[in-house]
Amino acid sequence: MARRTEWPGDSADSSRAEKELSPQDPAERARAICLRLLTGTPRTRKQLADALRKREIPDEVADEVLSRFEDVGLIDDAAFAGAWVESRHHGRGLARRALARELRTKGVDAELIDEAVGQLDSEQEEETARELVARKLRATRGLDRDRRLRRLAGMLARKGYPEGMALRVVRQALEAEGEDTEDLPPEGF
Repeated sequence: MARRTEWPGDSADSSRAEKELSPQDPAERARAICLRLLTGTPRTRKQLADALRKREIPDEVADEVLSRFEDVGLIDDAAFAGAWVESRHHGRGLARRALARELRTKGVDAELIDEAVGQLDSEQEEETARELVARKLRATRGLDRDRRLRRLAGMLARKGYPEGMALRVVRQALEAEGEDTEDLPPEGF
């Protein structure tokens, strides 16, 4: 009989299955939990530690298991952060500020975050902002200029782009369409 795939959100079923199928040794349970969670997607040490704590694995056992997983390369927060930045910047168009915020919530160390978001330079970030605006520009046609500016700049702000860059990119896109932006304030509203 095939066992159904367990997802991290299936905590009640997951916990029951672990107690029934796993050995009573907390270290073995911790290893099984970590391996199962790492099978689907990479995770940070903090995410795994939180999952072990939720399943009542003693902290000292969890720390020992997590340290061993780091030693053998199954947990690598630096690689996780680098892959996260690459994926979320190219896939979702997120700027360095938004990426850093997401990595902080995942428990990545500040030094590793700085290193990972440092992969993106200002030119790359601005080019992505231009692409995002170009995709959304058509949807704002028919609106007055100020409303278009606010919508497009707001979209970039939600993705973590600095205000100055967002306004500059949106203005340039509107000017390229023939909109007059001369009377707009230089730094916003």
